[in-house]
Amino acid sequence: MLFSLFIDLPPNSYLAVALRYGKLEENAEMRLFISAFFFLVIFSYAAAYDPLDPNGNITIKWDVMSWTPDGYVAVVTMNNFQMYRHIMTPGWTLGWTWAKKDVIWSIVGAQTTEQGDCSKFKGNVPHCCKKDPTVVDLLPGVPYNQQFSNCCKGGVLSSWGQDPAASVSAFQLSVGSAGTSNKTVKLPRNFTLLGPGLGYTCGGAKIVPPTTFLTPDRRRKTQALMTWNVTCTYSQILARKNPSCCVSLSSFYNDTITSCPHCACGCQDKKSCVKPDSKILKSVGINTPKKNSAPLLQCTHHMCPIRVHWHVKVNYKDYWRVKIAVTNFNYRLNYTLWTLAIQHPNLDNVTRVFSFDYKPLVPYGNINDTGMFYGLKFYNDLLMEAGPSGNVQSEVLLQKDKNTFTLKNGWAFPRKVYFNGEECLMPPPDAYPYLPNSAPRNLLIPFSKLISSLLFLLIALQ
Repeated sequence: MLFSLFIDLPPNSYLAVALRYGKLEENAEMRLFISAFFFLVIFSYAAAYDPLDPNGNITIKWDVMSWTPDGYVAVVTMNNFQMYRHIMTPGWTLGWTWAKKDVIWSIVGAQTTEQGDCSKFKGNVPHCCKKDPTVVDLLPGVPYNQQFSNCCKGGVLSSWGQDPAASVSAFQLSVGSAGTSNKTVKLPRNFTLLGPGLGYTCGGAKIVPPTTFLTPDRRRKTQALMTWNVTCTYSQILARKNPSCCVSLSSFYNDTITSCPHCACGCQDKKSCVKPDSKILKSVGINTPKKNSAPLLQCTHHMCPIRVHWHVKVNYKDYWRVKIAVTNFNYRLNYTLWTLAIQHPNLDNVTRVFSFDYKPLVPYGNINDTGMFYGLKFYNDLLMEAGPSGNVQSEVLLQKDKNTFTLKNGWAFPRKVYFNGEECLMPPPDAYPYLPNSAPRNLLIPFSKLISSLLFLLIALQ
């Protein structure tokens, strides 16, 4: 097992030669250490890489707009460039560590969660004196003198693919006890981003060319005095140890329903789950979210908050139809601005989506096998908590490519499914609904043959 990591090493590399001549055979601890090191490097690199959205990230941009007697005024802008992963309520939380003894004199469009020890200041007291401030967005409806452009949405950030205009959040802060020029300003360090839970890892701040701005009449261009960027990427492995959704499958040609795997999302909540007919669901406040985001799940064999069901419904001559249903089993959470990303080779020929919005995702040029589904605004863009209304569904009509289309070997089922940017656990391939042995190659009866058969039957009866 340990040696499998070295199989693809170049034949003249040091490790390959050492293995060949047995130099590492004498030291099992060294062999284990090197294997673990390579595994950690490969694993950590792949953890934050999303093959369906390779360029997705959240970029935090600091623009120094003016200098003050003891610091500067900066506009901080967060851009969510992820195609199908958004930040839902209770919103983002941004933190960092000052490189010097900086303080925040004032902030517009956001606020810090703690003021810190400002006892050394007399007269004017800063908004925050902490070495490591934590900033959150303001709620909608705050007074106008506290608002800033693209602020005050409760920290909710739409995904870039769903609504680019709503994928931006910004606030302005006045920093004191800091540098007053490009050479004396020290960039903040150790950026952290919660969205709203764990999963994001932020790199260091990097100075970039100053941002340029156009005046309202668009005849004059201005620029920031100084700009630096911070890039944050998401890793599902850092967010949770178990999946948060699963996939079940069914088809018109087989009565078997392939359900989600047992304990697909872990069974740690099995003891506290609630049956659909339980009297506890009538208790006041049972649906109120907890501060620690602890779920209250409906008792199921898979114990997942979300189940995505893919049903192959009809096979026409030139088209085929699929029904997609998303069910919420969490009694304490409504999913706002939900997204569903699916990878399937026939998504390049989507003809019509009946009750969802659809947008193709083309991360690799001409390879069009991935698409994003999301709810229609003010209709089904809110996936309600578990219960009778806790589901959304739509049908999709796809045109056939007769050179590739088949119902054999599970081709009609998706390759990957993501809900809100989280990859869902698929059933094992050997459990997929299969074609009956007696079924013809094409289950569709041509219309001309059907008419001919009916005519023959009428003639025979006369």
